[in-house]
Amino acid sequence: MIRTIRSLLLLSGLFAAAAAAQPQLAEITWPDGWQVQAMEPETALETAPEPVPETAPSEAPAKVSRQRAVKNDENGDTILVMELTMTQVEAGHVVNLQGVLLEMRKSIQKDFFQGGYQSVCNKIHPATLSRLAALETTCTITQNGRHVLSQTLVAAVEADKAYVFSYAGQADAYAASQKEIQALRESLKL
Repeated sequence: MIRTIRSLLLLSGLFAAAAAAQPQLAEITWPDGWQVQAMEPETALETAPEPVPETAPSEAPAKVSRQRAVKNDENGDTILVMELTMTQVEAGHVVNLQGVLLEMRKSIQKDFFQGGYQSVCNKIHPATLSRLAALETTCTITQNGRHVLSQTLVAAVEADKAYVFSYAGQADAYAASQKEIQALRESLKL
């Protein structure tokens, strides 16, 4: 189950074109009881599936910052994961958020299918991430007809930065943590 939750996080690098400067980290106050995991800076070209650009991509690799925290149960097993990925966007580049989320959703569904799971994702719809207008989709993952996991992807863009906020977890823990997750989404300083 832990491996499955970690495989949900296919977030880095789905945004095309970027500037060479290292992006500044967003300010996150993780909820009590969550363990923050150290994340190495990376370039989007190292980890990304094919981007969905509306303009020609730059030849420079995208600078990506990732922040992740996990929530464990009393046995120390991971039951929830939250991650914020920020990609520096090159001036003048237009990010196709709808296309990015569609590609991310396809990737999640493919990975789960290969692992013996079924997944159904809702329609991509408007949402907010902190103060930004965003798009969102949630996937329900089942095995043998039983709901085992859920994952939500939220993407937003502002000027020179693109954000993806993802949270995933075991079905019961995911449902029980919605207020806590929503409070974090609203308190992000992007």
